[in-house]
Amino acid sequence: MYNNYLNDLDFNVGIYIRLSQEDRDKDKKYESDSESVANQKELLRDYVKTHNYNLVKEYVDDGFSGTDFDRPGFQRLIADIKNKLINCVIVKDLSRLGRDHVMTGYYIETYFPENNIRFISILESYDSFKNQASNDSSTFIIACNDYYSKQNSVKIRNVLNEKRKKGKFIGSLPSYGYMRDPEDKGHLILNPETAPIVKKIFYWRVNGVGPSEIATRLNNEGILTPSAYKKTAYSSRLIDGTKWNISTVKKILQNRIYTGDMVQHTQTKVNYKSKKKITLDERLWDIVENTHEAIVNKETFEYCQSIRKNNDRHYNIKVDRPKRLLEGKLYCKECGNRLSVYYRRNRDYWEINCNRYSRDPKRERCSPHFYPYDYLEEQLLEKIDNDISIHIKKLNIKKLNAELSKKLGESTDEIYKKIKQYEIEKNKLTKRLSTLYDDRCEDIITTEMYKELSKEYEEKLKAVNEKIEKQKMEVYRIKNSSSIVPDYTKKIKELLDLNKSKKELYEKLIDKIIIDKDRNIKIRYKFDVIPSTTFTYEDRHPIRNPYGKKGRPKQKKD
Repeated sequence: MYNNYLNDLDFNVGIYIRLSQEDRDKDKKYESDSESVANQKELLRDYVKTHNYNLVKEYVDDGFSGTDFDRPGFQRLIADIKNKLINCVIVKDLSRLGRDHVMTGYYIETYFPENNIRFISILESYDSFKNQASNDSSTFIIACNDYYSKQNSVKIRNVLNEKRKKGKFIGSLPSYGYMRDPEDKGHLILNPETAPIVKKIFYWRVNGVGPSEIATRLNNEGILTPSAYKKTAYSSRLIDGTKWNISTVKKILQNRIYTGDMVQHTQTKVNYKSKKKITLDERLWDIVENTHEAIVNKETFEYCQSIRKNNDRHYNIKVDRPKRLLEGKLYCKECGNRLSVYYRRNRDYWEINCNRYSRDPKRERCSPHFYPYDYLEEQLLEKIDNDISIHIKKLNIKKLNAELSKKLGESTDEIYKKIKQYEIEKNKLTKRLSTLYDDRCEDIITTEMYKELSKEYEEKLKAVNEKIEKQKMEVYRIKNSSSIVPDYTKKIKELLDLNKSKKELYEKLIDKIIIDKDRNIKIRYKFDVIPSTTFTYEDRHPIRNPYGKKGRPKQKKD
């Protein structure tokens, strides 16, 4: 309802403009600027000026889908709402805000009202601060916008599938070594800058140079990596994406596209709203032979694959290998990976190191964390046993039980909040289904459209009901567990029983042992029964290998 105590000058407006890639292409095709950023700006500015509102900021997302709300311009708008910079949002039409009916409905019906934000959509005459008939149609319009996105996604996929089957390239960026043909965007031609590098990589491999040495040579020559050349974001798993590494070289050597065959559809999105991709089975790939000029012939490519297969190491898992006492608890602070425990059979000697570093030490993907395992374990056990001995005396079981009961109560409060949110969502979905049914009865929408839209709402309603039941079961479980709090005392006493097996005690008590490149060690305990402790590894032994160069002395047989 309209807030009469606010006059027009009280509204600090943020105008939001969105143009999807599809709208861009449509504008180019029909030579129209009806959906252009400039046109939206002009329309919105005129509206603000006519109504004497205070225009504070403009937010633009050019080339972003309406089904995804993780857009930079929209996120800046939300940040400014939180900072109280604006109290009114104006868009050209509802589809500019978004095409996902759940999230668009959430912002219009929940987020904006809760933050006292006035929302106006010009073309639909929607104004959240006015009680008017035109507002009632917003639910239907939002659903239709979502339906349009879904149908449009199906059409686009069908078109792309046909292009793939004909051997046309439909990706965003061609593989390193190729570029789009200016006269035919679906055809690849050799990139004069990078194709010779790919050819050189295959030449080196055929002549016995391994991937590690190839990466070193490329780095020494100052050649840009594929991601650096294309100026794309590199994998977060890499510490430095500007350096060639074994993995990058192997990907090139295994890419069949360099033989002149078009290989596509190796991955696919879960659905039109999700960014998540899944890797497809090779049988589902779209492969069309001889679609473009090859960089290497098929014989050379096959030879490189045979080298790879022959050089693959096939490890036999040794189930009888003794597991060290703290193995699986050691982690690298720099990269977060586990520190691997290695057994040097020829010297009967155990050591640890960061597995990311040891896989490719030349590229320094992490730092070395080398320790003789026995010496490390010796110092760790000293520290752990000392911590346990000190804190077991200070342990207040009664206080611990009280804290546990408090946490159980807090947990149920959080769950009840979730249930309340789900109930609100359930009511909204029920209302939307009811509205759809009324629209069908009044012939506003067809039976086919009603079935399509109602099916989606019913599935979401079912999912919400399942979530509510799940949360209710969780409340029951927590309340039931509160009756066994006294048993928790018994378990802790058993856990800290120093007469128990050391391995069992350490397994149950220690969460992680985190080691950095400077040999600082942090021991993190479970349950918060014992606080975390930190110390520095000491070089107590002058020789790294506890048993010297010759290894452990052989035991004489009786």
